[in-house]
Amino acid sequence: MCTSFPHPNLSDRVNHNIVQSEIEGGVYLGDLPRESTLEVETQNRSYTIVHCGKGEALISGHPEFCPEPVRVKIEGSNWGGSMLKPSFVGRGMHLEFRHPGYERPIITSKILEIRQRARAS
Repeated sequence: MCTSFPHPNLSDRVNHNIVQSEIEGGVYLGDLPRESTLEVETQNRSYTIVHCGKGEALISGHPEFCPEPVRVKIEGSNWGGSMLKPSFVGRGMHLEFRHPGYERPIITSKILEIRQRARAS
């Protein structure tokens, strides 16, 4: 697990966001075994994300971008701007991923809840 600390070369707002993301919690994709499934609830949608390893995932839950599972590159989460927390899916943040059918990254509404689905035995 990676724990973030305030950095003297970053603004107070950026440091606040970094610390707040640690308080609100989230998941580093690199900490998950392959084929782990996350249920991510945002303000507007509910997504299912299956971790494929190396920053890739199968994602579904958006009627336009991913009505059926599609393999994407998970970039990480942001605070509604350009600063990204790489490979992190965080509460209170916006998930950012790269879809093979779109040039620009897809950014979700704010993440409200993240649940890891139990693996079938």
